[in-house]
Amino acid sequence: MNGAVKPIMLVEDNPIDLDLTRRAFLRHKLVNRIQVARDGEEALAFIPRWEAGEPVPILILLDLKLPKIDGLEVLRRLKSHPKYRTIPVIILTTSAELRDIQEAYELGGNSYIVKPVDFDKFVDVASQIEIYWCALNTQPR
Repeated sequence: MNGAVKPIMLVEDNPIDLDLTRRAFLRHKLVNRIQVARDGEEALAFIPRWEAGEPVPILILLDLKLPKIDGLEVLRRLKSHPKYRTIPVIILTTSAELRDIQEAYELGGNSYIVKPVDFDKFVDVASQIEIYWCALNTQPR
């Protein structure tokens, strides 16, 4: 991308959580554009678009409870892809089920965050995601 700021992909079907995430990032003046996929099928449809030259995200925020194709299957397919498996995938979900947490990490998830219900706490989580994954973390090229 010639030094351009890479987007963040947000895979989220709940319009309230989608809006909350966008507002949390806006509050911290996030410079990364947000790509949105509203279900697992739409998220996986980005792969051919990336192949065609659309910017590959710097990270993916992935909900697990998605229509059409669930988040764990999206994670499985992304992490098995030879070219895109290095994209950090942060699970950002309401599920605190031990089974989901374990499977997400076994499939190659990079982080697992249970969504806070309080907006101020959510803003804090968004800030920390931005600081670590977009500013501090060094990714392969």
